[in-house]
Amino acid sequence: MTPITSAAPPYPVYLSREIRAIEQQAAGRQLMERAGQAIAELARQRLGNGGQLLIVAGPGNNGGDALVAARYLKAEWHAVSVVFAGDPARLSVDAAEALTQWQASGGQLLTEIPVDGSWELIVDGLFGIGLERDLSGRYASLVAQINGLGAPILAIDIPSGLCSDTGRVRGIAVKAAATLTFIGLKPGLLTLDGPDYRGELSLEPLGLDPQQSSPSAGRLLTRPAVAGLLPRRAANTHKGRFGSVGVLGGAESMTGAALLAGRAALKCGAGKVVLGLLAANAPGEDVIQPELMLYPPEALIHLSGLSCLVIGPGLGQSELALRLLEGRLESPIPLVLDADALNLVAQFPRLQEGLRRHRHAILTPHPAEAARLLGVATADVQQARIESALTLAKSLEAIVVLKGVGSVCALPDGRWHINTSGNPGMSGAGMGDVLAGIIGALLAQGLDAEQATRLAVFLHGAAADRLATQGNGPVGLTAGEVIDAARTLLNQWTYPPDACQT
Repeated sequence: MTPITSAAPPYPVYLSREIRAIEQQAAGRQLMERAGQAIAELARQRLGNGGQLLIVAGPGNNGGDALVAARYLKAEWHAVSVVFAGDPARLSVDAAEALTQWQASGGQLLTEIPVDGSWELIVDGLFGIGLERDLSGRYASLVAQINGLGAPILAIDIPSGLCSDTGRVRGIAVKAAATLTFIGLKPGLLTLDGPDYRGELSLEPLGLDPQQSSPSAGRLLTRPAVAGLLPRRAANTHKGRFGSVGVLGGAESMTGAALLAGRAALKCGAGKVVLGLLAANAPGEDVIQPELMLYPPEALIHLSGLSCLVIGPGLGQSELALRLLEGRLESPIPLVLDADALNLVAQFPRLQEGLRRHRHAILTPHPAEAARLLGVATADVQQARIESALTLAKSLEAIVVLKGVGSVCALPDGRWHINTSGNPGMSGAGMGDVLAGIIGALLAQGLDAEQATRLAVFLHGAAADRLATQGNGPVGLTAGEVIDAARTLLNQWTYPPDACQT
């Protein structure tokens, strides 16, 4: 089994229907035996030299895995108590065999969790990826009891009550200290509520290579997955080789948003950054970052030589903003649309049609902006983050970054990525502006839209993580701090110090 932090690329992520199809192609009994062995091994590691275990086995194959694990642990003289919450007559063939073998080994079955029990570890084998309804009644009560026992919980495949495809809590869910998932990663462990419920995540493929039999459209976005995307710079070079980023935004009282995007683009490597600020009283220069060039917005729109254009940070929704955005949709240069640019696209169908014709745009909505674009409630987006991002990407012929925990990067061709970097400190003003600027910088330096998106999204979160480990977050982390941390990481990754020695 492999901790997800050290897993090898390409990090496929599978929807539940894809996992079930893979399972159907394999020998079910063998898979259950391997799963039980892996659970027992991880349980032993977490228990150390001994201790009492409580194993809760549910009515499906997840419960069968738990019963196999119980048999292995009992054979090694661990004190194992098993609560069985299913109906023996309704078990699958494999789970029924696991139950028979547990009882043949002398194992007992409890129907309720003992009120006077004391355990060093609880194994949650109640429900797996097949759960399709909210937990209620006895099962909800069992989950509440498990969570209230005060012992660390090891979840089998996915914490019971967590939706495998979305990360949504189905009424109530087990809050695990660790999760051992099988065959492939599930999106529900990586986005929405999943990271708060899964604990330490490990993967056990059970001897299968699912990418050979059933390639997945989903990928995990990690440091190795973006390694080498931005090449080292030659010594013989100049600013013209690193492109020009335009940033259109900064309406009245919102100039800071555009300045943050511009500073992020500059410090993440763009050769030149030009801002078009819509505010009537916009400053003529950025005294903190005087390298930025500030233009009237109409002048920026007609400026030649731009490598890409970031539209939206502090843009507002005025008639001027609408006209400027609509005009740039006729240009072939790559666009990064954020904030009010997205709100305008949601309001005006002609802008949506312009995006489809353009086909070189990257959209970075937060869930509320995505909801406006889709014409649904924000809760609907959050409960189906991957589906929502893919729907937007396909309908608008654009790359979409649905921000939030486990940000989803969706492509029009149906491929998608879930980001693993970032922390709660990013829930603050200006973070999206910084991300948009980083994407612009990478586009300007020659990365294609998909490469720039993937690297920027991971780098953005990794910069926040670096600051948090240094004690500068997550509480009180600011977007401006993330810019400098992102520059530091980008240089460490792509341009190490020994590469510029003379």
